[in-house]
Amino acid sequence: MLAEIVRVRQDEQDDGDTDSGINATPAGERSRDAAEQGIGKRDDELSSIVFSAFGGAGMFGRRLRHRRQGWSVNGIGNTTGTRLALAGWFAIAGVVAAALAAFSTGEVLRLLGLPDPGIATTYGLPAVTAIGEMSALVMIGALLLAAVLVPPQPSGVLDVDGYRAIRTAGAAAMVWTACALMLVPLSLSDTSGQSLRTMFAEPAPFLRAVGDIEATTTWLWTAALALVVALGCRLVLRHRAAPVLLVIAVLSMMPRALTGHSSAGGSHDIATSSMVLHMVAAGLWAGGLAALVLHVCRGGKHLDVATRRFSSLAAVAFATMAVSGVANAALRLPPADLLTGPYALLVLAKVAALLMVGLLGWQQRRVAVAALVVDASDRRAFTRLAIAETTVLAVTVGLGVALGRTPPPAGERREPSLLEEILGYGLDRAPTVAGLATEWRFDLMLGSAAVVLAAVYLLGVRRLRRAGRRWPVRRTISWLLGCLVVVLATSSGVGRYAPAVFSVHLAASAALAVLAPLCLVLAAPLTLAARAIHPTPTGAAPGPKEWLRVVFTHPALRLLTHPAVAASAFVGTFYLLYIGGFYGALTGSHVMHLLLNAWYLGVGLLFFWSVVGLDPLPRRIGPATRISAAIAVLGAYAFFLMSLINADVIVGADYYTSLRRGWFEDLAADQRLGGNLAWALGELPLLLAAVLTAVRWAVHDRVQARRRDDAVDAQGDQELEDYNVMLRTLG
Repeated sequence: MLAEIVRVRQDEQDDGDTDSGINATPAGERSRDAAEQGIGKRDDELSSIVFSAFGGAGMFGRRLRHRRQGWSVNGIGNTTGTRLALAGWFAIAGVVAAALAAFSTGEVLRLLGLPDPGIATTYGLPAVTAIGEMSALVMIGALLLAAVLVPPQPSGVLDVDGYRAIRTAGAAAMVWTACALMLVPLSLSDTSGQSLRTMFAEPAPFLRAVGDIEATTTWLWTAALALVVALGCRLVLRHRAAPVLLVIAVLSMMPRALTGHSSAGGSHDIATSSMVLHMVAAGLWAGGLAALVLHVCRGGKHLDVATRRFSSLAAVAFATMAVSGVANAALRLPPADLLTGPYALLVLAKVAALLMVGLLGWQQRRVAVAALVVDASDRRAFTRLAIAETTVLAVTVGLGVALGRTPPPAGERREPSLLEEILGYGLDRAPTVAGLATEWRFDLMLGSAAVVLAAVYLLGVRRLRRAGRRWPVRRTISWLLGCLVVVLATSSGVGRYAPAVFSVHLAASAALAVLAPLCLVLAAPLTLAARAIHPTPTGAAPGPKEWLRVVFTHPALRLLTHPAVAASAFVGTFYLLYIGGFYGALTGSHVMHLLLNAWYLGVGLLFFWSVVGLDPLPRRIGPATRISAAIAVLGAYAFFLMSLINADVIVGADYYTSLRRGWFEDLAADQRLGGNLAWALGELPLLLAAVLTAVRWAVHDRVQARRRDDAVDAQGDQELEDYNVMLRTLG
């Protein structure tokens, strides 16, 4: 693959020779030689910086000897600095996790009533977990570097820096896969209290238990996703595929985020959402920083561009990680226990480490990035600070693993109600209008997304106005109303009661699938983005505007935005979920609740964009097709609601009965109420969409007729003349 990359780069460069003889060196070869020489000149300096940052010969033995690797295609191990950095991160994270987790193992075993699983499990499980998570960060960061931070070739093929980053990600993904697979028997040993020797002596009963234990299932899913990334990295050559692998790499950390302390106990809804945000932000921030260090060690180009881009991303990621981490810790650690117990001490140590990294990052942005702007070849300040940051981050990873192995303080023992166990919070009374308006429980996922989208839209409008360009106020109001509907449907009392009351759930689904999308598409967000976002300079990595163009022209979006496809997805969602019986299988899970809300919003946006959206579609759709889809959905949704109101079968009856709420015991009446609420919230916006489509069709016909009249006045009616000629010929 690297040979093809080099060939493409050579083809895109000037083929002119400085000599006229047959021994003349092509421009591509000259650039390759120059790159090798540049790497060679920098590696001695970088190796010494890495060596001194990790503590000198006392930690790693004799002083390192430089060995040039030039254009070696190995993502990991192609320079001394790269090998040293990776070995140091893995060693620090593993040792810290194993050492600290060992102190809390006895308490965990005592609480669970299990025997000691042996030294291999006691120290091996946290060490392998930390090494695996560190490799996952390297995987995510390397893919971030290839997808976002460094530019590809003009042809769309990965440049050498991007290709090396992809290979690094592939190697790190293999380590992540191996660690996840190793953690399956280690987790079985830890859960059962049996040593690894006992398990391997009689593996049959333990193999049968793999699918029944949450920890082992989690690691199997993690291994599968990491393996997909590893295989994908071996096949990828085009830059367009790098973001897809980045998304899968981030997803490989989600099984871990959805289990453990956050998935159980009180307030597990907030804890799970905050942990997902925390791990995504940590992956992008810590992984991106690690990738930049490896990029420097490989002598990569475009460091000044990459650091500027990463600096902006790191600020947002750090803020997200800090807020979500504090929220998650506050749910597990009462203020009275803040300074007592091993869990509290680990939390404080992790907070201190993150604050230290934040200060180093601020110094990085103030000094190192500024130095790179002045002189892109001056990398010493950046390298020292980045290695210091990643070293502390490796310690933080170890602290995080140890924290996950340490039981939180017991606090005041209280038997949770059934609703608290399932939802994460209690509901003391039936929903009322006042309660739906005042009893808020903020949704950290969709609620935060709505707030961020509202702020981003307003920033785009402000940028246009500063440039002297007007933007209709009605569109801004429409966007803010759509975001407000999302917040109310997910974070107010409506969102609080929706998982436990079917009528409230159905009203929220109508708001998310119909009302909010209609408001959002009438705000023309893509048009605003196209006008407000500046294109990236030539030769830089693609930015938001370029990625929007790629997504907009993708064949999959062309298919999904056809009114017939979007209408089928919209209507099919409600029929399959509630008439087909799939809804009952998704109830009781906070994750499924979040995914379902996101799905409602997504299919609603696709449908209304294809029918009444002000933004252009990837393909030209005639007015007749649009109004046909709008009328079809209007009738199908009405028929669905009538069927639900008059149905003898209660949707999700087993789940709602098991909640034992003590109110709203008549599930049939609650279902009828939900159908009527959804009718009020959904049918009127759908009717408005159909009317808007018809009005636009009429306007379109008038415009076409006016254009035809103007053409006739200017050039004559050629069609009428041809018709008269035909009649004379027949006569």
